[in-house]
Amino acid sequence: VQLQASGGGLVQAGGSLSLSCAASGDSVSTYTMSWFRQAPGKERELVAAIRQRGANTYYRDSVKGRFTISRDHAKNAVRLQMNNLKPEDTAIYYCAARWSWSVSPTSWSAADFAYWGQGTQVTVSS
Repeated sequence: VQLQASGGGLVQAGGSLSLSCAASGDSVSTYTMSWFRQAPGKERELVAAIRQRGANTYYRDSVKGRFTISRDHAKNAVRLQMNNLKPEDTAIYYCAARWSWSVSPTSWSAADFAYWGQGTQVTVSS
């Protein structure tokens, strides 16, 4: 599967952005799909994930209640709706796919994901 991320930009604190990850070569329903982010000088961290063909989702604590991950089956894409953005959300955001959903997404790392899209920059000004 090939992944193409889009939708980043510059927004003021409290604003919203919607990221999209378009897939080609396979269906997004085949994979556990995720969004990671990486800020300058920091490790890449898992932000949100959605299980293949299922209702399970995962969010890191700092984005719970503000971010929503969902599938757009018509466009074969995964979206990340980000509301009430904060300056600490500033990072390059990457979409990624893996074959399975293990018990504890909190233990996942970037190395567990086989497929990656290019990053899209999100900048939140204070």
